[in-house]
Amino acid sequence: MQNAPMPALTIRDVSDEAVRVLKMRAAEAGQSLQTYLRSLIEREATGPPLAEAVERARRDAVSDITTADILSAIDDERAGR
Repeated sequence: MQNAPMPALTIRDVSDEAVRVLKMRAAEAGQSLQTYLRSLIEREATGPPLAEAVERARRDAVSDITTADILSAIDDERAGR
C-alpha cells in the first residue's frame, strides 16, 4: 500500500522581512525553511485554537485566594526577616 501524495501549498505576497525572519528561525532550529514551516502548520492544525485554549485556562484557573490571604502572606514574610 502506497501513501497518497501530500498536497502542496503556495503562499503568495509574504513580505521580504517576514521571509528573512522565518529563514533565520529555521536556521536557528537547524531546519530548512520548508521543514520549519511545515512544523508550524502541523502544530497550528493539531492544537486547539487560541480562543479555546484561553477559555480552557480561564475555566481551570483557581481563584480562591483572597486579598486578605495575599496581605497575610506578605505580613508573614516581613515578620520572618
